[in-house]
Amino acid sequence: MKYADEFRDKEIALGLAKAIRAEADPQKLYRFMEFCGGHTHAISRYGLEDMLPKNVRMIHGPGCPVCVLPAGRIDMAIRLAERPDVILCVYGDLMRVPGSQGTSLLKAKARGADIRMVYSTIDAIRIAEDNPGREVVFFAIGFETTTPPTAVMIRLAEKKQLENFTVFCNHVLTPPAMQNILESPDIRNIGRVEIDGFVGPAHVSTIIGTAPYEFFAEEFGKPVVIAGFEPLDMMQAILMLVRQVNEDRHEVENQYSRAVNRDGNLRAKEEVSDIFELRDQFEWRGLGQVPYSGLKLKRAYAIYDAEVRFDMHELRVDDNPACECGAILRGVKKPVDCKLFGTVCTPETPLGSCMVSFEGACAAHWTYGRFRDHQQRRAS
Repeated sequence: MKYADEFRDKEIALGLAKAIRAEADPQKLYRFMEFCGGHTHAISRYGLEDMLPKNVRMIHGPGCPVCVLPAGRIDMAIRLAERPDVILCVYGDLMRVPGSQGTSLLKAKARGADIRMVYSTIDAIRIAEDNPGREVVFFAIGFETTTPPTAVMIRLAEKKQLENFTVFCNHVLTPPAMQNILESPDIRNIGRVEIDGFVGPAHVSTIIGTAPYEFFAEEFGKPVVIAGFEPLDMMQAILMLVRQVNEDRHEVENQYSRAVNRDGNLRAKEEVSDIFELRDQFEWRGLGQVPYSGLKLKRAYAIYDAEVRFDMHELRVDDNPACECGAILRGVKKPVDCKLFGTVCTPETPLGSCMVSFEGACAAHWTYGRFRDHQQRRAS
């Protein structure tokens, strides 16, 4: 198949759904977590859950890096942006992310902070070149997918000898978060996490490959299938997971072979390893502190590290105690189980991580799934 429409073919999707229903043992429960927010959005947008038998349940994981960015890091960025000598460059999807006490970058910009939305890392470099008398800070965020462009940007800043350019680094890593979901001490409070397999992320895997997921298959006995974002990708991946469970296998399989290989993008990984190193801890909104899950600039590149240049200190802000994101991200609860969902927490007024981005579990359910809830209540 060459074009997107071919990956959305209705007849093939119905055939895959029929195969899943035929092969899913009615005496078993199949609980699969899709880690990536793009997958969550695809499942909700195309109504894939309605095509699955009731004993095959999809659990919506941490979603996207915007969703899991803690409020304290937003507050740190706002403090930085409010300095008169600073221009803060951010991607547009960060502007509405709530910090503490109802703050956001959008509100800070309205109050006069010089915050500029950019479409690429190159835009931030150009702004630094055009404003030699100001400090230009790039708010770097993302999983393994967006880390290589940040590394290339730092190389470029070094080549251009830009002295007014730094990076506020918030890049995070996927495998440590998956491990945290399976063995976090929080499980004692929120309940046992029941996951029979993972749909592995697509874009992230184009960079890191399939090899890092072998740990989960070998150590935790959890099958992993890397999948693309189209509906046929997802349906085929679910069928592959059902087959692994039925055959008592736990392997890493690659449905997204048109873009992902075992070793990933070696050049991109080399660039990242040259520029960044692991943080001991990094906070994920909804998951708390996750060991070795965040990146920071190496000492050799400290002159481009905004946290060093501006002596920034970590701010810790507790999530709303009524928010159930931690349990939702682990599949212990569903969005409708949270009393904030659809009341004070909506996509226009997000309080928790799952509602912040349109790819989050609560936001996707608000946009597509809540209508199914209404129909089910009427039917019952």
